[in-house]
Amino acid sequence: MSRAAARFTPLRDGGYDGAMTGAAVQYPFDLGILAGGQASRLGGADKAWLRRDGIAQVQRLAAAFPGARVVLVSANRQLGRYAARGLEAVADRVAGAGPLAGLDALVRACSGDWLLTMPVDVVDVPDGLAQRLAAAGERGAYLVDDDGPQPLAALWRLAPLRPELAAAMASGQLAVHALQRRLGMAPLRLVGVRLGNLNTPADLAAAGVEPP
Repeated sequence: MSRAAARFTPLRDGGYDGAMTGAAVQYPFDLGILAGGQASRLGGADKAWLRRDGIAQVQRLAAAFPGARVVLVSANRQLGRYAARGLEAVADRVAGAGPLAGLDALVRACSGDWLLTMPVDVVDVPDGLAQRLAAAGERGAYLVDDDGPQPLAALWRLAPLRPELAAAMASGQLAVHALQRRLGMAPLRLVGVRLGNLNTPADLAAAGVEPP
């Protein structure tokens, strides 16, 4: 196995840890991959289709969460490319709202009770992340890694999220961490974990990603 392949650890979400009391109420979840950014530091390259070992980022993430009920992708270009690979892409309804616009698009497409979101440009995913987030709080949770809060790596309870998200967008309060605070979501601190990001050419080279 190559170094790049080894850095991306698939999750095993098919079961539950018996010590995680209450985790079952969070399942099943929908997976929402946030891929609507402009990637300005990469010359506008579409991060969803950056490839490591011949596998696109969006396909890696979709495969990494086998416990997901459905997989949705928040994207604003090349929508047909997702459909050709069996992925459902949803475009932003609101321009200029940043990550909340992508979250809004995903929420509107969800029909379940829980949504797990992940940015498409993460380098590493810790094993068992979905179960750990599910066990962290009944109101949902977000990851805190060695770099600090990662609010887009989160498990959201959709019933309270829908009205709070609508209110936040209507008022222009677009900070994801503020929305999570109002929802009472719990931080999940994982020591020794770094998601990483594919933001610059140096990041791509370090992760073994093929140049766009």
